[in-house]
Amino acid sequence: MAMKIIVVGGGAAGFFAAIAAAEQGADVTILEKTSRVLEKVRISGGGRCNVTHACFEPRDFAARYPRGERALLSPFQKFSARDTVAWFEERGVKLKTERDGRMFPTTDSSETIVHCLTDAAEKAGVKIRLNCAVESAVKLADGQFELTLAGAAGEKIIGDKLLLATGGCRAAAAGQLATALGHTLVAPVPSLFTFQIASPWLRSLAGVSLESAEVAVPAVKLRERGPLLVTHWGLSGPAVLKLSAWGARALHEIDYKFPLLVNWLPASNPEKIIAEFQARRESAGARLLVNVPLHPLTARLWEQLVLAAGLARETRWAALTRAQMHVLVQQLTRTEFAVTGKSLNKDEFVTCGGVKLSGVDFKSLESKVCPGLFFAGELLDIDGITGGFNFQAAWTTGFIAGRAMAAPVRQ
Repeated sequence: MAMKIIVVGGGAAGFFAAIAAAEQGADVTILEKTSRVLEKVRISGGGRCNVTHACFEPRDFAARYPRGERALLSPFQKFSARDTVAWFEERGVKLKTERDGRMFPTTDSSETIVHCLTDAAEKAGVKIRLNCAVESAVKLADGQFELTLAGAAGEKIIGDKLLLATGGCRAAAAGQLATALGHTLVAPVPSLFTFQIASPWLRSLAGVSLESAEVAVPAVKLRERGPLLVTHWGLSGPAVLKLSAWGARALHEIDYKFPLLVNWLPASNPEKIIAEFQARRESAGARLLVNVPLHPLTARLWEQLVLAAGLARETRWAALTRAQMHVLVQQLTRTEFAVTGKSLNKDEFVTCGGVKLSGVDFKSLESKVCPGLFFAGELLDIDGITGGFNFQAAWTTGFIAGRAMAAPVRQ
């Protein structure tokens, strides 16, 4: 008799686990509570799907996880980003690497990934049930699992092994099956979010981006460097998203209200900037300050930074005093904003928190407290920075769990 496996959750981790188990001969059913599977895959990366990251050394890859680094070391040696690339290529999907290391399908369409996963599941014989929420799960005396489905009929399903891959546990329902089977949850809080800033001059620059800026939150000793994007509500981009991931709990504790420092020229320093100002006084003395931006700042951003430093729009380079230079340097290297809240990055909507890692065996992703129960993906207290790391955690934990579930039970 084939091993009967029930997978709760039709996202990236659940699908990858189901395929891995079914390809080993298991009888696998995915239960998805909504009307569509792989919805997060569809919308991620602006509809392109950031599948993984071009970092192929397991220890370096694991270092990109604010929560879960140590636990993921062994799993990444079993199924790494390199294995992910090979898995998709074997099924006809080639990935490309962008300059920042993110990897996308060459089609630039997440539907390519969705179709690949659904085709692989169909070929492996995975059964999928939509609009199928699970109300409760219990372990029976014979070691099997009995799941009761939501709805008036109260349908029950029996399985030999159970995988919970319900995604981030922001909603109580996402973690209640795990707690009912003996696990402890680390309270979830948002990770990968953008900063709300009410500054009118900043918001007037919505759409402006920099390839590199440094953001810092001195109150919790956080600092990150990377691309920065000005939005209609404040600041976003990889620098902010990375900082929010590393500081998920600390920023939650201060209610997402804090002073933020931005260095718009992290590759320079005050001495070099002053020297550039002196050179401009000689070479462009008659020109208006606002009309001669410092590289690599855009003209719009430079103009607003000059004005925010209190310099008049009609100030000419030749008239720039030493005192004004120092004020402008301060504005360029330590602009202070008051962050008033967060906005979830809809492409990512990752949570920090979930099933406590000490209760899971990461050689197999099996529960240490409830044999036959497995976990994969973001339901675990694992989350990575932006750039394909959260999907890789889903592929890795799903693959290992799927293979382990399909293995014969040792007598």
